[in-house]
Amino acid sequence: MSKEPDPRTVYADIIDLPHHQSAKRKHMSLHDRAAQFAPFAALVGYDEMVDEEARLTDRQITPGESDLDRLDRIFRSLSARLSAGQQPEISALVFIPDTHKAGGCYEAAAGRAKRLDPVEKKLILLGSGTPPEEISLSLDRILDISGIITEDLD
Repeated sequence: MSKEPDPRTVYADIIDLPHHQSAKRKHMSLHDRAAQFAPFAALVGYDEMVDEEARLTDRQITPGESDLDRLDRIFRSLSARLSAGQQPEISALVFIPDTHKAGGCYEAAAGRAKRLDPVEKKLILLGSGTPPEEISLSLDRILDISGIITEDLD
């Protein structure tokens, strides 16, 4: 049975030499060097997939009976004002479904009310841009509305 030679003896002539540093190239950082050997680095899109799974979404809130009654009164008041030629400034809290996974997020939409379409179940607002862009909101996704039309309802 042969015993393996001691590496310090075999490489004694080079083991204590200084590490070579290129004069032409900058020294690679430890982070960049480690990235070369990172697991799953060869899987294209892996990091994006992990980030997408970690991204949180909200569930759509189902309004209670009193909230639905309040929204109904607001829509009736808004409809009457629109029929009278007014375009009141309003702000709506709207659920926006996520395009990639279950759930979504709540966003505020603000503008002048242009049209309330009960058939299509849409509320059309005119945004503040120049020219004003139309913002179409699904009535089913509106959680709350505030503005001049709600002052006499509360």
